[in-house]
Amino acid sequence: MTAGIDMVLALIEDDLGRDVARAVARMLVVYYRRPGGQMQYSSLLELDPQSDRIGAALAFMRQHLAEPLSIGRVADAVHLSPRQFARAFLQSTGMTPAKAIERLRVEAARPSVEDGRETLDGIARKSGFGDADRMRDSFVRLLGQTPQSLRSLARQTGGGSKAER
Repeated sequence: MTAGIDMVLALIEDDLGRDVARAVARMLVVYYRRPGGQMQYSSLLELDPQSDRIGAALAFMRQHLAEPLSIGRVADAVHLSPRQFARAFLQSTGMTPAKAIERLRVEAARPSVEDGRETLDGIARKSGFGDADRMRDSFVRLLGQTPQSLRSLARQTGGGSKAER
């Protein structure tokens, strides 16, 4: 399946240009150009619980990533107590709400990091990390790479501009 997506993105790039192909990849929540051997992966797609309340909590998280997201705030949004919400969320998704928020923020920030048009501090603020150091720590923890190394890799594979931190 991912090979087909990669092929379609390459065809879009050939026909309509790199910017359109990158926009389509961003809409699909996939890499514009995947480094060889790397799996296509999306936390956004993996987190699809059966419970309507947990689904609503994830939707709330996605819509408010740039804002402070405490467990209490998300629990209030789905009309559960923080303790009940945390327990239900863990049972439904296999991770804590805080880990899910971190993964969603990394996923949201990654295309902008790879694009290279914004500063890392700006991306960190827009994604809810607060600053580039916190974003860096999350990228290393979840992706095993710093935002700077992802940006460099994107440049090597033909994407991104010269924007730095």
